[in-house]
Amino acid sequence: MTGAVARDWGLQQCRICLVAAALLLLPVFAPAAQKGSEQSSELHFLVIRQESGKPVRNASVVLHGFDKHGRQQTNGFELKTDSEGKASVDGIPYGKLRVQVIAHGLQTYGEDYDVKQPAMEFTIELKPPKPQISIY
Repeated sequence: MTGAVARDWGLQQCRICLVAAALLLLPVFAPAAQKGSEQSSELHFLVIRQESGKPVRNASVVLHGFDKHGRQQTNGFELKTDSEGKASVDGIPYGKLRVQVIAHGLQTYGEDYDVKQPAMEFTIELKPPKPQISIY
């Protein structure tokens, strides 16, 4: 191949890669574009230990919406708390939202909320695990 042909071939491969990447990312960004007409909320979470009130670092905050039939959607997402136990997200549409918080060494928390304000704050207190009971 000559230099010009090889360069054109490389540009064509680059264009194909860009189109493929755009097509792969389309399902990720399309729902966000459709939500522009819906009202959305900014959510702030503070995760603390119940017994001491200290923040829980690196806790997973899992969010799931509900469809129009009241079933949990499968396209939820996960946030991680920072060193101060805080996590935030913007652009959550109004409606029912299931919040689950998971942290190592603490009980898992789960609650359903009705998102209906432009900004909402949640303080979640995680309890220590209960002792296991064995029948043997």
